[in-house]
Amino acid sequence: MLLVTVPTPLDEFREPDMSYVRRSLRGISPFINKGDMVILESTLYPRATEDEVAPLLEDETDLVPGEDFHLVFSPERVDPGNKNYGLQNVPKVVGGVSKEGTKLAKEFYETVLDSEVYTVSSPRVAEMEKLLENIYRNVNIALVNELANLCEEMDIDIWETIEAASTKPYGFQPFYPGPGVGGHCIPVDPFFVSWKAREYGADARFIELAGRINRNRPGYVAKRVSEALNEAEKSLQSSSVLVLGVAYKKNISDVRNSPALEIIRELRHRGADVSYSDPHVDRLGLENGQVLESRELEQELLRKVDVVVIVTDHTDFDYKFIVEEASLVLDTRNATGDISGEVENVARI
Repeated sequence: MLLVTVPTPLDEFREPDMSYVRRSLRGISPFINKGDMVILESTLYPRATEDEVAPLLEDETDLVPGEDFHLVFSPERVDPGNKNYGLQNVPKVVGGVSKEGTKLAKEFYETVLDSEVYTVSSPRVAEMEKLLENIYRNVNIALVNELANLCEEMDIDIWETIEAASTKPYGFQPFYPGPGVGGHCIPVDPFFVSWKAREYGADARFIELAGRINRNRPGYVAKRVSEALNEAEKSLQSSSVLVLGVAYKKNISDVRNSPALEIIRELRHRGADVSYSDPHVDRLGLENGQVLESRELEQELLRKVDVVVIVTDHTDFDYKFIVEEASLVLDTRNATGDISGEVENVARI
């Protein structure tokens, strides 16, 4: 039994980078014997297992996948920071190049997991299923980000609107606006499909449009910081900006593709003096080789900076204290939404 779980990022041309997968497969190929099973859990583009992985392993081993050994795709499902669902209790999807491989992989996962194992007819279905999960999230986040911009122009509270819509017991699932999408899945995986679609002469317009909307979100946040400072009769250039939270989601330390990185880059580009505070991320490397260190969130710091920008809504932050001590707060996560009373120094997006 050999399991492959390695990164599958996008390259500089926004195409799937399969180099980690290829190196791993070549590394394990001397150890593959007749009757063995190889399971890939790395996110792959549709048909990658059959069109790229299988031929590579056949060339390396002189064994035929699905006949001499079993080849299966079973995508990982990981939600960092989720206390209710982990590796043990999240259902697995399994699709092999042969029925026997699918059956054996199902039996394997059932022995080590507490969750249901759902089988599909082929690896390509399992590959597309994984991508659909993240496309679904990416498109809906883009939709609500776009609506948030419109609601702001129309003086409508998007957060209250979502809360009201969530009272409907069917046909609606809430998604929330924010500073952009991050992590190793949502900003990357959907484009495996749009890239592959071009090979079949098809357009994946929803995917591309959602990607553009969400990629533009950090720039929009920087623009709103500038506008908020202007309303306070200050200029973004030379103003001190404290970014709260640089991880891509709350209560974790992972900064991969975090929108905070682009927000910091854009604010610095516009001349702001940017620092950050994150209880989960001690040091942050920037693209020019510079390193920022997390600041202790103290009264003196909050009173000193011109604006505080809440990018990641860690539960460690005392938002009441932040609002009371900072002269200006831009909240991209509605982290201050439960603070009662009139709060004139807080702007939300």
